[in-house]
Amino acid sequence: MEMVQVVFLTVLVFFVLVSIHEFGHFYFAKRAGVLVREFAIGFGPKLFSIKRGESRFTLRLLPIGGFVRMAGEDPEVVEVQAGHTVGVRIKDDKVTRIYLDRLDERTQILRGEVTAIDLERHLYLTLDVDGDVQRYDVHPQALIVAKGRDTQIAPLDRQFGSASAGKKAMTIFAGPLMNFILAFVLFAVFFQSYGVAVEPNTKIFINEVTADGAAKAAGLQKGDLVVSVNGTPVEGDSQKLSQAITGSAGKPMDWIVNRDGQQVKITVTPNADTGKVGIVMAPEMRHPAFGETFSLAGHAMVDSTKKIFEGFRKIIFGEVKLEELNGPVGTAQVTVEIAKQGVTQLTWWGAILSLYLGIFNLLPIPALDGSRLLFIGIEAIRGRPVDPNRESLVHFIGFAALMLLMVVVTYNDIIRLVKG
Repeated sequence: MEMVQVVFLTVLVFFVLVSIHEFGHFYFAKRAGVLVREFAIGFGPKLFSIKRGESRFTLRLLPIGGFVRMAGEDPEVVEVQAGHTVGVRIKDDKVTRIYLDRLDERTQILRGEVTAIDLERHLYLTLDVDGDVQRYDVHPQALIVAKGRDTQIAPLDRQFGSASAGKKAMTIFAGPLMNFILAFVLFAVFFQSYGVAVEPNTKIFINEVTADGAAKAAGLQKGDLVVSVNGTPVEGDSQKLSQAITGSAGKPMDWIVNRDGQQVKITVTPNADTGKVGIVMAPEMRHPAFGETFSLAGHAMVDSTKKIFEGFRKIIFGEVKLEELNGPVGTAQVTVEIAKQGVTQLTWWGAILSLYLGIFNLLPIPALDGSRLLFIGIEAIRGRPVDPNRESLVHFIGFAALMLLMVVVTYNDIIRLVKG
């Protein structure tokens, strides 16, 4: 049952991180009036799909990210051209559906050959029905029906490329922004649930006792307050206590701990080889005030950001080898181990992952949000967008390179997992 809970929490972490990121893109795209065709979690084959309003929400097989597919970003998969024989359904003098197949099975439709059509600017089609040519207005939310699927048309004012540079930039930046907000919230939740060390700290508690350590064998328990070791009072200096333990490797030590208000004397002999007793020490904790929580979360964001960029620096300058990098499998493995420690520790780890995801996506690497923001910046300076075909080619190459890197690091993850 515990393993089921751990797996559930691990999956939940990744689901929330990706969903909140893609929701940022989705929400601001809708605010900009852009037609969002699909909100997807994962890549590859669909596992689940449901349509709500104009958008289709899908869960896909490979849990390595997600995407929001907006009209105008990619060539439309369904096209209607002059010369096609179609069936149309008309309501209130406007075409609401255009059928491309199974016309003989359709009822209440007008069937004819398309002689002219414009589904982006002027929204009309001209239909030749047995020699009678008529022009019909097309509803801006009309559907093209083919192979059992409905595809909504995308007039130019509903396409991503037609939005202003500012709205496009906000739509792209919103993904990482939501990750930053989530990271801040998770850091704040962590400090409220875990607390902060009392300053000045004069107490040391035993926070964890390993199952096969000398402390467990001697009778030390989680929650014990260490009063003295070998007759010397412990005044909150965990480093000094660690040094005393290491210096007594293989030698018995007399500990006095406070357990439920009672002082208990315990003899502990540190491991002769490692100089350890198998405990995790913790200072006395307190719950921060509401306002202080925001300050602590802000400091955690800054400190964690510095460490993330330090990691990027090491990768760039070759201080970290490719085989040492973690991929999705390695990250999931670490998440599982942290989930075993409890929801509180997993909350901190989730904040780190969310912050990392936001920062990584803002890097100017093709196919990432940072690269797309770069192209939008160029558009704002030039006053016109970069050729969409060239931009798509750059993003495609970048995506292919990222997928190749993903394969390599995933292979490394699996090799490490097999070797233990």
